[in-house]
Amino acid sequence: MPHRVTINRRFALTAAGLFAALAIAGCDKQEPASAPSATGAPAAPAAARVLVVGTDAAYTPFESQNDKGEIVGFDVDVVKAVAQKAGFEVKFVNTPWEGIFNALDQGDRDLLVSAITVTDERRQTMDFSQPYFDARQLIAVKSDSPVTKFEDIKNMKVGVQNGTTGDEVVGKLLGKSSTAIKRFESTPLALKELEAGGVQAVVADNGVVVHYIANNTAGGFKTVSDAGFPVEKYGIAVKKGNAELLARINQGLEGIRADGTYAKIYASHFGAEAK
Repeated sequence: MPHRVTINRRFALTAAGLFAALAIAGCDKQEPASAPSATGAPAAPAAARVLVVGTDAAYTPFESQNDKGEIVGFDVDVVKAVAQKAGFEVKFVNTPWEGIFNALDQGDRDLLVSAITVTDERRQTMDFSQPYFDARQLIAVKSDSPVTKFEDIKNMKVGVQNGTTGDEVVGKLLGKSSTAIKRFESTPLALKELEAGGVQAVVADNGVVVHYIANNTAGGFKTVSDAGFPVEKYGIAVKKGNAELLARINQGLEGIRADGTYAKIYASHFGAEAK
């Protein structure tokens, strides 16, 4: 609440009419109680802390920076809608993937949204919301490549984004320390290397690969799916044990699914109905 200025009462007022007028004016200065937001959730107090959201803004269409330096994307729109529905405010901070989980653990970020796959290993050190997106790994190769399945890339140079699920699955196929694996800071950088001929395949999340290829038709790419890739679930991460924030996030997710907001956000980024 804003700082309240009280009236100095050391000087007695003798005129009854003036006293009454001041009393009425004082009543007019009372601040109204917090009203429910337009979404039906209680409005956050004016002095409430804005929650800091960490995201690696190099993963179009989930999160990236536009020409103005603003962080935009599917994940960003989802969290903004969740926050509005649940009655809290957020600000997004670009956070490199390599340090994103440590930033959460240290308290430098209140929550993370960055196409993060929910895994049993990650659940040991952080808590996750309900899943909000289903993904699979997808293989990108040049249009004349003979690759038809994941096993076919075993003797190739393969690009991945460091520390991602793609890195993990390729490491299992080729060997984690294989020199045939080239690790990049982002999937678009790996795909640029594929275009340049530095690698023969890239393995990454389907949403990012499809979006990149659709917007870089001159690259001469094609995609290869493999039934062996499991469905992955993306979740919003919070610090381990932060049950209150997790409950509010889940409340917001349920709300935007129920009122159709999630479906509209999904369609605006992927041009199809939400799965």
